[in-house]
Amino acid sequence: MRPTTSHLTAQIHTAAWHIADAEGLTLGHLARDIAMVLMGKHRPTVSEHVDTGDSVVVINAEKIRVSGNKASEKFYVHHTGYPGGRRETPYADVMERKPDQIIFKAVQRMLPKNKLGRTMLKKLHVYAGSEHPHTAQQPQPFKLYA
Repeated sequence: MRPTTSHLTAQIHTAAWHIADAEGLTLGHLARDIAMVLMGKHRPTVSEHVDTGDSVVVINAEKIRVSGNKASEKFYVHHTGYPGGRRETPYADVMERKPDQIIFKAVQRMLPKNKLGRTMLKKLHVYAGSEHPHTAQQPQPFKLYA
């Protein structure tokens, strides 16, 4: 008898919810592990063409830390679309105004740059403080994978 290969479909997959406390954790390490969970690579039934990832809630984003001199030397760059429209925002300014965007951008840049990646990113919920509106989903504590 020949072995059969089964492919996972979106109907078979049941998504779980995880909660991660970012207090005192390094930005890159946390973002890497969140991206793995959003992509579903923490499961043995990962499928590249189906969104098999789980939802992740991140709290205390304002207490994340970065290694080295990144707090004073890192810049976030975007372009307005006009000539000479390159804009740089220092890490400290972003941390002061929108600390949740720091984790969001780090995870976004680790996900695939296609429709599936945008779908995965919708399952990421980042909050600056310790309060979040997802208690009804009963998120399980997040485990760092490395």
